[in-house]
Amino acid sequence: MSADARPLTVPDLLAMKAAGRRIVMLTCYDAAFARLLEQADVDVLLVGDSLNQVLAGHETTLSATLDQMIYHGASVRRGARRSLVFVDLPFLTYQISVAEAIRNAGRVLQESGAHGVKLEGGRPMAETVRALVDRGIPVIGHLGLTPQSVHALGGYRVQGRDERTADRLLADAHALEEAGACAIVLELLPSALARRISAALTIPTIGIGAGAGCDGQVLVLHDMLGLNEGFNPKFLKRYAGLGEAVRTAVRSYAAEVRDGRYPGPEHSFE
Repeated sequence: MSADARPLTVPDLLAMKAAGRRIVMLTCYDAAFARLLEQADVDVLLVGDSLNQVLAGHETTLSATLDQMIYHGASVRRGARRSLVFVDLPFLTYQISVAEAIRNAGRVLQESGAHGVKLEGGRPMAETVRALVDRGIPVIGHLGLTPQSVHALGGYRVQGRDERTADRLLADAHALEEAGACAIVLELLPSALARRISAALTIPTIGIGAGAGCDGQVLVLHDMLGLNEGFNPKFLKRYAGLGEAVRTAVRSYAAEVRDGRYPGPEHSFE
């Protein structure tokens, strides 16, 4: 993305699908990475509640808080001037009532400067999506493996393998589109089903573990950079091995500190 490129807008996502241009999305949790990802032409930065696992070390996303998401959303927004920034609504901040969803999503936009929010669920969430969109809050949906429902789903596993579930997910996708969602994340679906859903919608789909038939792709940044070395699902491709790079750099630093080579005269003030 060139320095003089105009900022992306939410309607650009629909235009990108219509033009057949694949959408590039990555998770992002801070300003430093936001600047780097924007310079590398990432279209959408997702402040995912995955930060509860990646940064905070929890086993699931369920204990992420609204204040936590707003803090990281604001950090990302300060580092991103042209990429779109969407923030996950954490568990129980939008499921209790439509009014509470409006209040919490409004806080996200007001306090973080993000362009929109992402929430999980299909037809049961359509009314909430419509209420948010009607109030000027862009919404990305999320179907398939929905991490906030990990216990109900029986773990992190592929969804939609049987015809009944596949038909339900397609109906869910239509319901989200009709409610005004601007895009839908499809997570851990058979590639044929994800392709079928993508072809049936006018809004873009963003896949993670859902094959190449989606209109874009998203990965967790720390996973694809090799910083989360214990996570090795089939769908993940590592584009760097930064975990080892970090260890090597820190070992060098520690050795130089211990033997007195750092700081040298060139790093000191007279």
